[in-house]
Amino acid sequence: MTQFKTLDDLPDDLAGKRVLVRVDLNVPMDGASVADDTRLRALLPTVLELADRDAIVLLLSHFGRPRGQNRPDMSTAQLVRPLTLLSGRSVRFIEDCQGPEAERGVMTMLPGNIGILENTRFHLGEEINDPALAQAMAALGDFYVNDAFSAAHRAHASTEGLAHLLPSFAGRAMEAELKALEKALGNPERPVAAVVGGAKVSSKLAVLGHLVSKVDHLIIGGGMANTFLAARGVAIGKSLAEHDLTGEAEGIFARAEAAGCTIHLPYDVVVAKEFAANPPSVRTCNVHEVAADEMILDVGPAAVEALADVLKNCRTLVWNGPLGAFETPPFDAATVALAKTAAALTKDGSLVSVAGGGDTVAALNHAGVADDFTFVSTAGGAFLEWMEGRVLPGVAALQA
Repeated sequence: MTQFKTLDDLPDDLAGKRVLVRVDLNVPMDGASVADDTRLRALLPTVLELADRDAIVLLLSHFGRPRGQNRPDMSTAQLVRPLTLLSGRSVRFIEDCQGPEAERGVMTMLPGNIGILENTRFHLGEEINDPALAQAMAALGDFYVNDAFSAAHRAHASTEGLAHLLPSFAGRAMEAELKALEKALGNPERPVAAVVGGAKVSSKLAVLGHLVSKVDHLIIGGGMANTFLAARGVAIGKSLAEHDLTGEAEGIFARAEAAGCTIHLPYDVVVAKEFAANPPSVRTCNVHEVAADEMILDVGPAAVEALADVLKNCRTLVWNGPLGAFETPPFDAATVALAKTAAALTKDGSLVSVAGGGDTVAALNHAGVADDFTFVSTAGGAFLEWMEGRVLPGVAALQA
């Protein structure tokens, strides 16, 4: 496992020490209100622990895509009140993340204070990992903590450059994420299963190519499964598929066979003539009985039962993407059923289950089982790149 320092490795006496904490404040907004505070709640353990140890806690984050422009609608100032309410602590706003304005703000802070620095992306140097910007940020702190796995796939000044300039540590959320990912694919207990769903094979070719050498069972769902079915000569009607990628699908079949990985595709499916909620034409059929004017919108119940049996014989599960069009009933049935099986196995202690990706989190919440999985990542792009086997710059920079 990659070795990295955590908050446990910080000096015992942090009183008055300035700790720059890279967090992810890039939350969805509904007007002036936070629409989903998941990422804000995730940073609380690290921030409160440091504040309770009398450190001066300085939060660094991007917010939106201002592209070097100072835009009030993308100021991190609007996160001060939500974080104050969630933390139960006073949170201050500091009007820059580097330079004289930031230095003046930091100088007035006392041990145990929490401050949010202005949007790192108000500086063009952030996204190009400008060494001068990283140096200017580093001048504000004594230590650096990265608690934003969701931004760890970006080699930016606040995620990668800064880590080389100050003693650097993983925050509690980052620590939990890295430990969970190590259990899932780094050094997992076998057999290992992966569920990969979603609309397009093209967005997850690298993921599939990497996983076939890492897992024992690869369960493919969503629109992606249609492309693999088409590659095997199955008539899929007017289902969503990328017919130009059937050759790549055949290549993944070949790599899986060579690696001893079993690919699971649905053999019964839920189809309809229109994509709408509860359409009158919905029916379940064998995958070889899809009519020319029908589209596959979910995995059928017999296949879900068989996939549940696969999970019952596995010790580790990685999940990214829904099995069907889960946002539209009744095409959520397969995702909900298999997610409930995985959750039950996890609660029984027989399965380590790690899931991630925006649609995946939404699907597990929809099934009511997100809290029952071993770990659910909200990281999105970083989680996907980890599944591709890529080095994440923000993580690599923390290596001890």
